[in-house]
Amino acid sequence: MSPRRLGTLATVGVAELKGVGDKRVEALAEMGIDDVLDLLMHYPRRYVDRTSQKSIGDLAVGDEAMVVATVKRSTGRRTRQGRSIAEVDAFDGSGYLHCVFFNQAWRANQLKSGTEAVFFGKLEQYKGRRQMTNPVVDLIGDRTGRIIPIYPQSGKAGIQTWELAPWIREALDRAGEFAEPVPAVWRDELNLAGRTWAFGQIHEPETMGASQTARRRLAFDELFRLQVALVMRKRAVERASEGIRHTVEGELVRRFHEALPFDLTGAQQRAWEDIAADLSGPHPMHRLLQGDVGAGKTVVAVTALLAAVQGGHQGALMAPTEVLAEQHFLGVRDLLGGLDVPDPATLTGDRGLRVELLTNRTPAARRTKLRAALKAGEVDILIGTHALLTEHVEFADLGVVVIDEQHRFGVEQRAALRGKGTDPDVLVMTATPIPRTAAMLVYGDLDLTVMDEMPPGRTPITTVWARGPMEEGEAWGKVRDEVAAGHQAFVVCPLVDESERIQARSATEELERLRAEVFGDLRLGLLHGQMAAADKEAAMDAFRRGQIDVLVATTVVEVGVNVPNATVMVVEDAGRFGMAQLHQLRGRVGRGSAPSWCFLMGEATTPDAEERLAALVRSTDGFELAEVDLDLRGEGTILGTRQKGRSDLRLASLRRDKDLVHDARRVATAILDEDPLLAGHEILADEVRLLVDDEEAEFLFKS
Repeated sequence: MSPRRLGTLATVGVAELKGVGDKRVEALAEMGIDDVLDLLMHYPRRYVDRTSQKSIGDLAVGDEAMVVATVKRSTGRRTRQGRSIAEVDAFDGSGYLHCVFFNQAWRANQLKSGTEAVFFGKLEQYKGRRQMTNPVVDLIGDRTGRIIPIYPQSGKAGIQTWELAPWIREALDRAGEFAEPVPAVWRDELNLAGRTWAFGQIHEPETMGASQTARRRLAFDELFRLQVALVMRKRAVERASEGIRHTVEGELVRRFHEALPFDLTGAQQRAWEDIAADLSGPHPMHRLLQGDVGAGKTVVAVTALLAAVQGGHQGALMAPTEVLAEQHFLGVRDLLGGLDVPDPATLTGDRGLRVELLTNRTPAARRTKLRAALKAGEVDILIGTHALLTEHVEFADLGVVVIDEQHRFGVEQRAALRGKGTDPDVLVMTATPIPRTAAMLVYGDLDLTVMDEMPPGRTPITTVWARGPMEEGEAWGKVRDEVAAGHQAFVVCPLVDESERIQARSATEELERLRAEVFGDLRLGLLHGQMAAADKEAAMDAFRRGQIDVLVATTVVEVGVNVPNATVMVVEDAGRFGMAQLHQLRGRVGRGSAPSWCFLMGEATTPDAEERLAALVRSTDGFELAEVDLDLRGEGTILGTRQKGRSDLRLASLRRDKDLVHDARRVATAILDEDPLLAGHEILADEVRLLVDDEEAEFLFKS
């Protein structure tokens, strides 16, 4: 019998396994298990090592531990307030453990007398009894192996560990030997175990060491499949398109750099060198420019747009919000003031470089004129929002596209803007740092440039966690002092929920409170997403001009707002915000030469929030914070930017497996260098097809 490919296991439904009836098929489907491959990739989340497990009698109060014990008694009752309480007494031969479950009435039925289970929690002493409150529970049946795998479950209706074991054993028996997608030479170099052994040992390990060796091999497989697909996608795009060979050393770029009131940082220079190599090369650029808040990405992006313009092409910059698009327009227009481009239609043979703005708030008459000028080639750089994507927007000759905060745009939107020209070069930017390892997976089909150096003149921001009334008073005092010194401040209102309407209300109410109780003598302004477009622009304009002392806002100011005179950022109820969001908000100050402060208000409501806020006080390095965020939240939040499917990492961890990510990329690149369409690697090609839909598979494997 030939070795079993994963693709064939994906065609065998779980209903074909013994003991899996209709109800179990439904329960498994709720857990994301539809076929035998899903079942074998439903990996244990931990193991009970019965050779070294803790005994109840050995535990001290305060210990967090896992014990295996047999239920002796279970009862359920309700309090006078209607809350349900289930109580269980368990015994393991060394002592009794009392377990209390609040609002889990079903536990009394689940944990009947005689049931053997794993209890994981913190030992407490209550009324003289050793107790755990709401411990994690896994039923293991009468399994007597030395090492017992514990599987992820899905609530009270889920499948228990002891039920999965025989189905997995049958699936392994029926699979037999697994086909190997990783060539032997690479398995030897990377010291990877065989796949057949790995699948057996991850589910039925002989030792804890064997389970770790198996995990490493199967984690590599996940990362390797993903990297192969990403590298293939990148190369397929290159094969399918013919780039514009831009002249990057032209007069316009030189004059722009000479007119800047500062020298480019080393990071800006390196980023431009990367981009220049792409622009002058045979294939269209597909590059991600990742830089921390304030690293000077805009100057680099404008340089790329000018490289297109000096060759007779046009540039486009798309931003996710009107506020950010307008900010870019004002900034770029100021940067490029005084630059001329050749124009034989004029008496002097040149004209001023023309930068225009297009958003949904552009008046209809103005929009019509703008579209005509764009189509005639009279507009050099167009900046805007999603409005750039409408079918009526036609460029004469689009050469370079820049997309800011690219994670806010879908793949289709990027493709639509690229489709406005004939294979224009694309630069996507983000000021939301994510760890480099994660970037290799999330943006693995893009070339990556990281700007990790701040321009001179930026002042460090002092971050204070204002937990109580005294610190809160200090925050308002600092706002008052800075306004008296001629500076300005932001107050950002809490993220109540996903509703913009509710956030708008919270900002409006806070404005009234601050006006009545705290800053009655200061000029306060309001900015939120529910305001009319003209009112939003008026508020931002007044703040930029210094006519507003304190701007009370929602997270609409999170990205791109540039007011160098603002020196204080107050974030209310900061524990509700994510790390990246808080770091972005903090980046709205410290943009001038004056010292700046960020106050994070309120108590942390969870241990994660406490870690998050402490990290922000400790560091202003976005990349360092991204690593902390990854540790706290896991990779789901990062990989969520990719489409879901079998490609999600079930075992590999960006935190634990950084080396494997790099190894997988190296092997994928080496194999595809020799065999671009995997003609000689059929098993690997088969597994890549498992990751992608039919349309993408056709694109990847098209010669």
